[in-house]
Amino acid sequence: MTSVEFATIQDAQREAHDHGVALPLEQTDAWMEYQNTIPGRRYWGSAVIRDGDEVVALISLVEFTTHGYRFLRSWHGPVWVSGTPSRALEESVLAALSSAIRHRDGSQLFLRCAVWFESPLTHSTLSSVPYDHTVIIDVTGGDDAILARMKRRGRRDVRKSLRECPATCADETTRAIGSFADYYDIMVETGARDGFAPAPIEDYETMLRTLGEDHCRVFAARHDGKVIAWSIVTVNGTRAVRYYAAMRTDAMRMHATDRLLYWECCELGRRGLRDYDLMGIGSDFSPTLNGLNEFKTKFTEDVAEIAPDRDVPLRRGLYRGLTAVKAARSRLRHRTHPASD
Repeated sequence: MTSVEFATIQDAQREAHDHGVALPLEQTDAWMEYQNTIPGRRYWGSAVIRDGDEVVALISLVEFTTHGYRFLRSWHGPVWVSGTPSRALEESVLAALSSAIRHRDGSQLFLRCAVWFESPLTHSTLSSVPYDHTVIIDVTGGDDAILARMKRRGRRDVRKSLRECPATCADETTRAIGSFADYYDIMVETGARDGFAPAPIEDYETMLRTLGEDHCRVFAARHDGKVIAWSIVTVNGTRAVRYYAAMRTDAMRMHATDRLLYWECCELGRRGLRDYDLMGIGSDFSPTLNGLNEFKTKFTEDVAEIAPDRDVPLRRGLYRGLTAVKAARSRLRHRTHPASD
């Protein structure tokens, strides 16, 4: 029988330690402290999930209040104690967790979490772009080993950038925490070029300050004293994640991003990290991300499959209503702007 015991984030972290489980940063107290600084979000709670007497999963949840309703989100959770679960175990855990959440807080509309198997309990996300594949670079063994594990075109592009790119790369975390304005200007330029609206500058500043230098770094490439490319990289345990990145348009000709990303891999390896996650790429599950594949996949021969975000409706009638509204709006946009689809 599957059971759910609500706990503090510290309890969940102790259970993870006792079972030899490496939690992602998004399942730690540092991340919850950061989420608590964002309007409309708050740490809601954690849970230890058992199958009989055996702990099988851990999860920590953030409440989102938006558009007049509430939902819970868990990045990369549930975290499974023994690796990828069976379909039956995952469905049992989701059913028990849904029941426990409804009993504790009936106001929550749905749970958004990482789910390996589609089931009658799940629905594709109402919003956001989930992904089921990511690129994780092995950064162990030193600079030459990192380069040797890349695809041929990755090695070619990195070597070209080392020969021809005049930029210098450095850890600029302290400088960015002091003032993020120069870096944000590049994010605005990147958004205009690539068709997205960046978050307000305060969001990036808050992330840097709240997570702190132990968990969040800014790496940057400069040319003639000016920033031309940068990354915000989160760090926890032996894994780093490239959360945000931006580049000046004129830096493309310099291959600045190739140089910066290779430098990041080498620097993270020197600091004792093992894995560098570049985050999502496209697949049949998330074809809108296919444009990311050419760049990200050249840095490793391996692509990792992960559990994508899915929604687990908790108030099914209201959730069905929201999906119907969303579908109607999509049809209206298609009729109004058919050429844009």
